[in-house]
Amino acid sequence: MSSRIVIHTPEDIEKSRVAAQLAAEVLAMITPYVQPGVTTNELDRICHDYIVNVQKAIPGNVGYQGFPKTVCTSVNHVVCHGIPSDKRLKAGDIINIDIAVVRDGWYGDTSRMYFVGEPKPHVRRLVDVTYDAMCAGIRAVRPGATLGDVGHAIQAVAEAAKFSVVREFCGHGIGKVYHDEPQVLHYGTPGNGLVLKPGMIFTIEPMVNAGRRHVRMLRDEWTVVTRDRSLSAQWEHMVAVTESGFDVLSQWPDKPDQSLVAA
Repeated sequence: MSSRIVIHTPEDIEKSRVAAQLAAEVLAMITPYVQPGVTTNELDRICHDYIVNVQKAIPGNVGYQGFPKTVCTSVNHVVCHGIPSDKRLKAGDIINIDIAVVRDGWYGDTSRMYFVGEPKPHVRRLVDVTYDAMCAGIRAVRPGATLGDVGHAIQAVAEAAKFSVVREFCGHGIGKVYHDEPQVLHYGTPGNGLVLKPGMIFTIEPMVNAGRRHVRMLRDEWTVVTRDRSLSAQWEHMVAVTESGFDVLSQWPDKPDQSLVAA
């Protein structure tokens, strides 16, 4: 597998960062629109128009393997790949918005969670723990570490909180190819798996369920839901392996995380 993995030059990484930052800007832009009563179709349209008309970029999801929309909108028990629709969000919902933007042939891919109105404490805890799990995985990234180290760090945080990690979907290599090698599992054993090298770029995007980890796909062959109807949360960043650690390429401009500054 390692022979198929692209090692990017510093110049490549900067081009990847430009695309990642455009994607991050979309998620910041859409934040005030995520309110009770809005439809996910409306959110999708706003994101599409912003990418095309303001950023002068390409929505990476439209038509990708037949996906019909600009963003994935995964609400409550939807784990990933929710298709925007005319269903309205209501107070208390949670939603993940996942976006891909293409600039000069390079893909930017990131997602984050939003609260619709004020969440209940147990709902906020799921979302916060999932974010912490993603961050733990990112902080495990350094030359000589393995993907097993990354997955174990994520799994440890989620399971310590009595949540479960979805295993059917994973992070992925990214660059001029949207979904590339390596596959980045969000669970694992320390020391196992691919050894990380400077110049690798991939996403870390754990999906964490409040209940059991098992999922099923709906008839649209895109939308994935928890089998037990429990809530699910997901966050996603693009990460480059540096000579000394990690570099988060998709820092969100409205709320950058100083604990995830380039290392």
